[in-house]
Amino acid sequence: MIIFRRIALPRLTAPKLTALSASAIAGALALLCTTPAQAAPGDMSVATFLAKVDALKAKGIGAMFSSDIGLLKAEATAAGKAYGARLKQEKVAGQPSSCPPTPTKVGQDMWLSHLKSYPAAARSGISLHRAMADMFAKNWPCRK
Repeated sequence: MIIFRRIALPRLTAPKLTALSASAIAGALALLCTTPAQAAPGDMSVATFLAKVDALKAKGIGAMFSSDIGLLKAEATAAGKAYGARLKQEKVAGQPSSCPPTPTKVGQDMWLSHLKSYPAAARSGISLHRAMADMFAKNWPCRK
């Protein structure tokens, strides 16, 4: 028996260690198979995004150390890149959904005010991808 910090652990022999490793691997595989897949960046709902923004604002200066800042930035960036790719395909097809100037920069205030413009009851059913497309179509419509 090995004593480690006053906790007695049984000595593992090779057959016990192999059985332990096999059961650990089997357990990990079972966990992976039953765990739902993570959503792709930009798939976060408007409601979740705004709730995280409000939570960060409530933390004040402590928000600088939160991992949610990086998550929110990644979500917004992914939604913007996805819309940019979609818009490029739409332009090739001759039917762009918006006609923004080049280059286009979307500021934090513009983005958040657009997200807050959705009715609260509808926010959980709207992804950031859709919100980005809606914002571009609203602010930079194509002139016909």
